[in-house]
Amino acid sequence: MGRLVARIRLPLLVATLLVVVTAPWTGLPLPWWAGFLAITAAVVVYGFVGRVDTEPVPVGPPVRGPWRALNSPASRVPSHGTHAYGQTYAIDLVFDPPGRARPGFGWQPLTRPAGDFPAFGQPVLSATPGRVLRVRQGQRDHRSRTSWPALLYMLAEGMIREILGAGRVVGNHIVIDMGEGRYALYAHLKRGSASVRPGDRVETGQQIAECGNSGNSSEPHLHFQVMDRSWPSFAAGLPFVWPAGPPPKNGGLLTEVHELRPDPVE
Repeated sequence: MGRLVARIRLPLLVATLLVVVTAPWTGLPLPWWAGFLAITAAVVVYGFVGRVDTEPVPVGPPVRGPWRALNSPASRVPSHGTHAYGQTYAIDLVFDPPGRARPGFGWQPLTRPAGDFPAFGQPVLSATPGRVLRVRQGQRDHRSRTSWPALLYMLAEGMIREILGAGRVVGNHIVIDMGEGRYALYAHLKRGSASVRPGDRVETGQQIAECGNSGNSSEPHLHFQVMDRSWPSFAAGLPFVWPAGPPPKNGGLLTEVHELRPDPVE
């Protein structure tokens, strides 16, 4: 059922909006409340229905070194608050090395250059063997959205990105065909950093790009997910597992062997 919902959620939302918006001109006798309910139902199906429960897909680490988990499927599902774009089990990873503090969130400065964040430019690795299906690397790496005013701007900007399509949401990205109807998506990559092309064969651990801040991103980080279709708009998210076990919870720090390392007690 979840896979079917994933295929129809976008067409259903678009069709519902078209019917409701054009009703006054087409003569369709549609009361305002019926239109409101129809749009609400379509939005609910679009974002909040369609979980696929299946065995986790074994993958390798898409990064190397101490990366901290955000929006982890170990903390909640869907991890990003929505099933749309195949994000049900997606994870965000930020580089958090010793000796270099990651800039925090606050009122000032309003934005920061992407290079101020330790994740920017870090290697992104293929988590599985497979064939490179799609490479997009032309979008700019924008400044951070790590202040309250910038976050509000990001929310408004995100609505426009939604209208423009999944490509503007995930930014620069690479999709790798893992075989057996499974695909790995690496999103928010650094502009021009891809070291692979469509059709290339890759192996686990091979560098494919660098971490960036393109698309709907508040700061440089890697967004990684496994899905059952190559294009996020029609994909259902699939759970995955690393060699050391399931992904860590929000705030969990991975070491180079990808084991959860608890923060020291203050």
